[in-house]
Amino acid sequence: MDQLQRALEITRTSRNLHLKVLNTLTLEQLNKVPNGYRNSLFWNFAHIVVTQQLLVYRLAGAATIVSEEWIDLYKKGSVFTEAATAEDLNLLKKLLLETIDKTEFDLKNGNLLPINPYMTSTGYELKSMEDVFQFLNFHEGIHLGYILAMKKAV
Repeated sequence: MDQLQRALEITRTSRNLHLKVLNTLTLEQLNKVPNGYRNSLFWNFAHIVVTQQLLVYRLAGAATIVSEEWIDLYKKGSVFTEAATAEDLNLLKKLLLETIDKTEFDLKNGNLLPINPYMTSTGYELKSMEDVFQFLNFHEGIHLGYILAMKKAV
């Protein structure tokens, strides 16, 4: 199994863990911004979806699956401004796994290569799709940690 496929399997495992935690929370809990945080639990879940779309699809010059509205609401540097609805929650649950399924399909069909190199805010340069997935797995792990800590605060 190649490195990219293995990294994608780790991403899928991460998404299943995120979904498992998401399913334990109410919409009210998901919309709460605990003291000491600047974003809601919902924002953190949606942010990992948006970040994956930006780093995988935009760096490859391809169209994202998520809407521009979601990108604006949940991209890096954005701040929780409006409560998510039940419809938003249903969409999030769908996108957590659907985006990975679509990415796997697009990778197998050569639709996402090559990528434009990109310097992350952590100072790590993404030069290949393998780099992108290694970074995304690191990023999603950070947000899972935030989510688990925030869950205790709501």
